[in-house]
Amino acid sequence: MQLHVKNETSTLKAVVLGQPGSIGKKPTLDKTYDAKSYETILKGEYPTEEAIYKEMNAFEKVLLKYDVQVFRPWILENCNQVFARDVGFVIDDKIINSNIIPDREDEKEAYEVIYNQISYNKIYNLPEKAHVEGGDVVLYNDIVFVGAYFGADYSQLKTARTNLYAFNFLKELCPNKTLIPLELKKHDTDPRLGVLHLDCAFMPISHDKAIIYKDGFLNDKDYYMLVELFGEQNVFEITQEEMYYMNANVFSISPNVVVSEERFTRLNEHLEDAWGITVERVPYYEISKMGGLLRCSTLPLVRNDV
Repeated sequence: MQLHVKNETSTLKAVVLGQPGSIGKKPTLDKTYDAKSYETILKGEYPTEEAIYKEMNAFEKVLLKYDVQVFRPWILENCNQVFARDVGFVIDDKIINSNIIPDREDEKEAYEVIYNQISYNKIYNLPEKAHVEGGDVVLYNDIVFVGAYFGADYSQLKTARTNLYAFNFLKELCPNKTLIPLELKKHDTDPRLGVLHLDCAFMPISHDKAIIYKDGFLNDKDYYMLVELFGEQNVFEITQEEMYYMNANVFSISPNVVVSEERFTRLNEHLEDAWGITVERVPYYEISKMGGLLRCSTLPLVRNDV
């Protein structure tokens, strides 16, 4: 397989979609990895395996409708494998294995079925000290945006997933790219006060547009830089409540087709009416209770440059 991913929106040809089977027991509060899951457990609203399967099946049907080749990891017993984006990510023709949090290391072995089809010299493992997850890596052609947290309390925060060491490693790995760090606000227990990954606060759409949540960034200058890059007229700003429901975490099949959650009324209408984009609406509300949405469930392998 010839890996090829330069941005978030070019026509998708091959993708890994996470696995809804055998997700295991509902985690206890101390075993949650993000603020949304923490809140869900606290409220007693953790989704059932049946609900997860139904929603992922709806997503897969849309991908197949557009002739996308869909790969799935092996099913590991009693292991939550919904969020493929955390396990790895592709930049150009390289696939980088994430150093995910230790409690989720088992997930990686299920991807052997995909890695077996990729040339070994295109697979990169990170140094142990480099922590990064795919949700923090957003591609925009020659620019790679990296969501990160550089605070001294990094090791104390479960929701701090990408560090300075990883950012510098990616810079060396991709010398022809401009890497831009975007520091994110973090909170382990309140999903309205922090952002788990960059793709919950920022997502390019079509060729030159973007969804942005201003209060997700630690530094206002990062927000203003993004607005200047895309242009005010090309930015859809989401509210705190819309960020909470993960409106930024949509998934592009092409510059003209976006898969979005069916309840994102304001966003979906804007994409269609203002930007002329086809919106494929799917139910993903139950999965969102686990701290991720549509982009989190995918690991794109091949996108055409059109």
